Amino acid sequence: MKRKPGDHEKTKPSAYDKALGLLARREHSRRELRQKLGHKGYAGDEAGEALDRLGEQNYQDDDRFAEALIRNRAGQGYGPMRLRAELKSHGLSDSRIRDLLGAADIDWGALAAVQLRRRYGGGGVADTAERARRAQFLLRRGFPAATVRDVTHTDVDDAADEIP
Repeated sequence: MKRKPGDHEKTKPSAYDKALGLLARREHSRRELRQKLGHKGYAGDEAGEALDRLGEQNYQDDDRFAEALIRNRAGQGYGPMRLRAELKSHGLSDSRIRDLLGAADIDWGALAAVQLRRRYGGGGVADTAERARRAQFLLRRGFPAATVRDVTHTDVDDAADEIP
């Protein structure tokens, strides 16, 4: 096949260069980078060596990735149960996830209350069906049942105080 002027053969970047390019955009977990490199056709050993090198150079760090993810998702209004599941899917251990969530210094009760106000407004509710709907909303966002109970019952108690 004859090449036309201006046609250049593109060389595939190394696994290291490809992973570094991905990390330049945002933090990635080691597992996520390995999967992306695999989808791009890099051999497992080449990807592993690239990830080892990136880790040694401190370009890829699962703890830093997890801290960024926790900040981001908490800012989006997600609770610790949701974050735990997402971090687990990225290959972090349960003990490491527990440590990182504990170190995050987030008031989950206050965050749940903010999400409830954002979604339903500031008014309290005395109706049990509505309280259940609000509780389900918070549970779906990943807040623990105890936190949801505290926030939704506080909301009901506040509404009862407002009734003359």
